[in-house]
Amino acid sequence: MSAQIVQLEPGWGIVAAAALFALALAGAGADAALESRAQGRRGGFGAPVAEAARLLRQRRRTLVAADSLLWRIGVAGLPVVAALMVAVLPVGHWVVADLPVGLVWFNAMDVTVWALVWMAGWGPNALHPLVGGYRFLALALGYELPLMFALTGPAVAAGSLRMADIVAAQEPLWFVATMPVGFVVFCASVLAFSLFRPFDAAVAADLGGGVLSEASGVDRLLLLAGRYALLAAGAGFAVVLFLGGGAGPLLPDWLWFLLKTAVLLVGLLALRRRAASVRPDRLLPVAWTVGLPAVLLQILVVAVLAGAKG
Repeated sequence: MSAQIVQLEPGWGIVAAAALFALALAGAGADAALESRAQGRRGGFGAPVAEAARLLRQRRRTLVAADSLLWRIGVAGLPVVAALMVAVLPVGHWVVADLPVGLVWFNAMDVTVWALVWMAGWGPNALHPLVGGYRFLALALGYELPLMFALTGPAVAAGSLRMADIVAAQEPLWFVATMPVGFVVFCASVLAFSLFRPFDAAVAADLGGGVLSEASGVDRLLLLAGRYALLAAGAGFAVVLFLGGGAGPLLPDWLWFLLKTAVLLVGLLALRRRAASVRPDRLLPVAWTVGLPAVLLQILVVAVLAGAKG
């Protein structure tokens, strides 16, 4: 099944990246508002802007024998990867890069996060960031394989790796109805590669913030922005893969896409506030003995249904 889509000029990539970080900033504001509400206070939505202004004025911390190059690549790489993810994401009928293997591109960017978080932990030459980086690698071993097979389901149902074709294949029934396990696994993985609870072992309080513990000034701002940008990008992909993309009545398709993404983003933030942190050694057995078989069984059902339609 093929879908008509408008590929934008390369310059629009800057606009797409700006929209991503605007959505990430809104998500950070919503997160701060939820925190304020939980503590019985008002406001909080503007806290990320004030924090960004504070960090821009703060001096960068320097450590003895730090690998500055790896540290800077890891720190700056997270927001870059989030922007590259969005490049293949159809916003309604618009996309920056209409790749025939857009789904593979997303997975490649997700795996790149492994290296970036590890570099952000290794680079400072300090104990807590180093342990945080290795904790993330342990978590990634648990979530990555179920995630890859969760991505396979929509591709099998659509018969394509092109994002626009996956959206078109969801008419009239969204894939979340036929692939609920894949949707849950994907959303959990989005929280994981964004370093949010319950998969926040890499930045946990018992490590003084882990990967974040030695980052200050612009470095810390980029890490925090990268986390929220990855969460926003992941929410957008969940909408495209499982929630029909821009499908919806009355409103333009791009507006439906943004509304669905915003609602899912707030839902993920609310979920992470209520979830307890999961240790990497406890995630792996559950992910591989429960999550992975469930996703594989779902792919089998989807493949049978797709074959019957063919």
